[in-house]
Amino acid sequence: MLKTGSLISALALVAGLGTPAQAQDYAARVQRILKATPLIDGHNDWPEVLHEREGEKRWTKDLRQGLDKDPVPYNTDIARLRRGMVGGQFWSVYVSANLPGKEQVEQTLDQIDLVKNIVARYPNDFALARTADDVVRAHRAGKIASMIGVEGGGQIDKDLSVLRAYAALGAGYLTLTHSKTIEWADSATDNPKHGGLTPFGEAVVRELNRLGMLVDLAHVNEDTMRDALRVSKAPVIFSHSSARGVTEHPRNVSDEVLKLVAANGGVVMVNYALFYVNDAYRIWSADLQAERTRLNAPPFGGLLIGQPEKAAAALAEWQKAHPAPRVTLSDVADHIDHVAKVAGYDHVGIGSDFDGTGNDLPEGLEDVSTYPALLAELMRRGWSDANIAKLAGGNVLRVMAAAEKVAASLAGTAPETVSQPVADAGVK
Repeated sequence: MLKTGSLISALALVAGLGTPAQAQDYAARVQRILKATPLIDGHNDWPEVLHEREGEKRWTKDLRQGLDKDPVPYNTDIARLRRGMVGGQFWSVYVSANLPGKEQVEQTLDQIDLVKNIVARYPNDFALARTADDVVRAHRAGKIASMIGVEGGGQIDKDLSVLRAYAALGAGYLTLTHSKTIEWADSATDNPKHGGLTPFGEAVVRELNRLGMLVDLAHVNEDTMRDALRVSKAPVIFSHSSARGVTEHPRNVSDEVLKLVAANGGVVMVNYALFYVNDAYRIWSADLQAERTRLNAPPFGGLLIGQPEKAAAALAEWQKAHPAPRVTLSDVADHIDHVAKVAGYDHVGIGSDFDGTGNDLPEGLEDVSTYPALLAELMRRGWSDANIAKLAGGNVLRVMAAAEKVAASLAGTAPETVSQPVADAGVK
């Protein structure tokens, strides 16, 4: 049963934050807010990138500072998390959607183990958290609450028992798909097959509700979003998505769905990836890919097929003539503003996707030390301290507590038992 005392006290502090009429000391305002309310980021891929780059050294690599000096800089280390005043982080346990299901499960377990290893190695900085109260307690103890997000429905390998095992290991959310449409849900970046969720997919949502895990709709297409919002009894999250009304990318959330999220009580945690937050960059990126294909496109051809040096030189010339559009912190603030305008200040959060974008990040938001700069920009735009606190962490704390309440109401109900997602596939 959820222990609500400390959470209620924390949210009361959020509600009570004032709006100083003449306050221009943004740094002091940010510090005061984040002392009362944990800043919670919905999505950071640091564990997976450590696995990818460090191999077995991931278990022992010094994570305290200096990772921005690595040959390929990390966006994250402990020193910069502290400078960014981070109070809570959903660490993504991402596995490639291209792998067979069994391998996805095995690698997910490895990633969960790595998160727990990091927390255990740095107990003065991190504390594992599964509930809203856990987050509040960790924050009050001066630690970074560490939650786990499983980034792809393929990672349960069509087996609800695997989902239950992840929950038992402390996973706090499941992203219903990643980049590919799976047997039971359509992805935003693949061809649809089901018209949203299949009956098995709906069972996954119900089981997430029963387990108290958050339903994460980042990466899914709009039909899947709508189906999940219809089925879920608990508020949903978009752990790292932006606003389609600002940037027309299929990963982003339309105004129509934003209104449904508001009705559901959920939260959209705005992503920093360049092609999600700036339409000019999105178009330029597509043009760059088209030019790369035009110049050198194995196996069948391209203007300079078989001449990689010439193709690289020609592509460099194209990029010189077509420089990438600038993307800045202000672009991310535009998305946050838009979500707040359409869905309301109670339904927006931050989901940076740090260490998941290949260092393609907006100017001013290059690493985890930069959250205060984003909050200060929103203050300059007129955001009150109370609404900044909601954005920073108050909204996701509320969603977590609501999901826990739904799970408590379902205690004693039988687990979902649907086990044949392929058989029920097909357009509804």
